[in-house]
Amino acid sequence: MGAKGKNDLCKLHQLVAADKEMELPGLTRTLWIFTFLSVPVAGYPNGKVKEACSSMRPLHGHFPQPSPVHTISVNVTVFRPGDHIKVSLSGPVFEGFFIQARNAENLDGPAIGSFILADERISQLLTCGRVKNSAVSHTSKSKKNHVEAYWVSPTDAPEHVQFLATVVEKYKLFWVKILGPVISQPNAPPLTIPTSITPDTLPTSQPVSHLTKSFNASGCGNTKFCIRNPPKCDPGAADCFFLSFKQNNHSMLIEMSGPSEGYIAFALSHDQWMGDDDAYLCINEDHRINVNTAYLSGRTPPVLDSENGLEDISWRVADGVVQCSFRRNLHLPAYKGRFNLDANYYIFLADGEASEGGLIYKHNRQPLITNGMYNVTDSPKDVGGSRSPLLLKVHASLMFVAWMTTVSIGVIVARFFKPVWPYSLFGKEIWFQVHRMLMLTTVLLTSIAFVLPFIYRGGWSERAGFHPYLGCTVMALAIFQPLMAGFRPPPHAPRRHVFNWVHWSTGTTARILAVVTMFLGMDLPALNLPDPWDTYTMIGFVAWHVGIDVLLEIHSYCLIRKVEVIDDDRIQILQSLTSAEAEGHTFKQIMLTIYICGNAAFLITFLTAIHQV
Repeated sequence: MGAKGKNDLCKLHQLVAADKEMELPGLTRTLWIFTFLSVPVAGYPNGKVKEACSSMRPLHGHFPQPSPVHTISVNVTVFRPGDHIKVSLSGPVFEGFFIQARNAENLDGPAIGSFILADERISQLLTCGRVKNSAVSHTSKSKKNHVEAYWVSPTDAPEHVQFLATVVEKYKLFWVKILGPVISQPNAPPLTIPTSITPDTLPTSQPVSHLTKSFNASGCGNTKFCIRNPPKCDPGAADCFFLSFKQNNHSMLIEMSGPSEGYIAFALSHDQWMGDDDAYLCINEDHRINVNTAYLSGRTPPVLDSENGLEDISWRVADGVVQCSFRRNLHLPAYKGRFNLDANYYIFLADGEASEGGLIYKHNRQPLITNGMYNVTDSPKDVGGSRSPLLLKVHASLMFVAWMTTVSIGVIVARFFKPVWPYSLFGKEIWFQVHRMLMLTTVLLTSIAFVLPFIYRGGWSERAGFHPYLGCTVMALAIFQPLMAGFRPPPHAPRRHVFNWVHWSTGTTARILAVVTMFLGMDLPALNLPDPWDTYTMIGFVAWHVGIDVLLEIHSYCLIRKVEVIDDDRIQILQSLTSAEAEGHTFKQIMLTIYICGNAAFLITFLTAIHQV
């Protein structure tokens, strides 16, 4: 059976779990990222699974039940071309179903005839092959115990027709190709060929054992190839993701471990993008681990294989840590989608949630991806990886430097240091030169950072929420500011005050939007800084900046009051203007030094966190 057929058949079963889609968090904190990226494995509650016409079997890692509990009945046993035959499916409550009629002498052949619905609320018509309306399925996953439809026999109907049904009671409980009654045309010879179905080859169930103790990292880099996150972590630790490969002649022992209430998985890939990958999953299903393989096609949900070629499967669940091990041959030519292990690959390591029935959802965060391609059969290594692509790390770092440091210091210098640094440097006041240098640096850093996500994605990202839209707005305002400044009126021109207000308003809007954009970007799957630490730290920075700004505003106000000249016989009382200015300059310079140090501390904290992702 081809990969496409397997994918299509999987859809039939996954449709019964689709309303889980609505339970995932949305917008900026959603993770698909790559994921496996912020929706569950696709379900098809609308029953439109006509691609599953051939085998009628969902492939998702579970096996169909052997003894049907649902029955198919018809109202006649003899038919003629053009007759309408009532077909009923009944039994214990079920959610999904799929009904066809086939030649009783060739049950593996195509669907024949067409159907007419009895109740359009719970059933719908599908086209299998070239025959329109040749199958009936459900319209939703609502529970039901009885459905009816009318089969219309074609003019070229075979002498004997048998009805088949697949019934899905819940995700891991289903029956495939339940045999229904046989109806025959008048004067048809007796049916001599047994009304049975050629069974699909099911994998031999491998013996599964329980691990008695946790994995250990001894031998990493010496006798086995290891991937660990955080680097050098202990596989038994509650925060350690661990993957190891140990070769033994023509087979490979693979151990995988990580904290998860759902599943952990790794994939072998020819690039750093999800799609066309060989994946291996350990799924926690009712405190029992199922080890499955899947071939990832494009950015579609994984289709679990019914045959995987894995041996010596063992597993363990303790203290929220899932551990599983298995052995596979270096080459598995009989299993489509299994890569040869003696080649170079990027290695992905991911985790995510799973339902009680074993239905897996998109990973919670960006998968860990090795920094380079590795051949696990070469000399053993002990490597790490990153959950964020390098280009996006550089993008985030440059934006933090620009909008947390250079622009903030530049604004404070322009607002409070005109009287402090009035002297000229290269024909302009020092404060203006510093302000202009910092602002142009901000524009340069923002421009470089702006193009990096487009280079990485190869275009626009539809999964980043409002972050790219706000980012484009900030970029536009950042470019508009220096262009507007280039056309500013002279200091005493009548319209200078208009320019001042527009310049201030544009800059303030850009800074506010930049902070909002950074808040959203920190939790995107491609970066996903530690939460809620990142939010609290950013709030702390905003409070720090606003606090220093307010303190300098209060100081400026008090200074103005202190040097006020009281017109009493035109004698200035209190301090002289010169001494008051000197005192104010010293205070401002001290506050600027303190602000720069605090700003640098916040910046270094964020840059360190980005580096460690």
